[in-house]
Amino acid sequence: MKIQALGHVVVRVRSQASAEHFYNGILGLPIIARYDDNGMKMTFFTLGNHHDFAVSEVSGDGSSCSETAVGLDHVAFKIGTRLDELREAKAKLESAGIEPSPVDHEVTKSLYFKDPDGNGVELYIDASDVWRREPQRVAQAQPLVLA
Repeated sequence: MKIQALGHVVVRVRSQASAEHFYNGILGLPIIARYDDNGMKMTFFTLGNHHDFAVSEVSGDGSSCSETAVGLDHVAFKIGTRLDELREAKAKLESAGIEPSPVDHEVTKSLYFKDPDGNGVELYIDASDVWRREPQRVAQAQPLVLA
């Protein structure tokens, strides 16, 4: 068996409507479908595949947003290859009241922040293909200044 690609990510959220506002309204992920049957509510988003990302509404009972809790750390979305694209994303997030943390991974330049339920989200641009020659270079993190 050989895994060929990441198929999709599903995140559990407390409010389908809030998640749709965040992922579609703020981040701009296109909604492709909704599911509402027998108490299960989901929204499916596409980036060109049948679905790449989905949210599933849950009660929130027993959930934890602790940095040391097991579970999803973050989901990452590539937004381009230029620093200007990252600056534009940062400005849009800030105008929505979200304060992202910029990080320079050399291979990527990233913005980290939380969705309305405390799930980690990363928006990134590809900045270098040095990892193709030196794979260890993906494991770096330095502060990134986006003026």
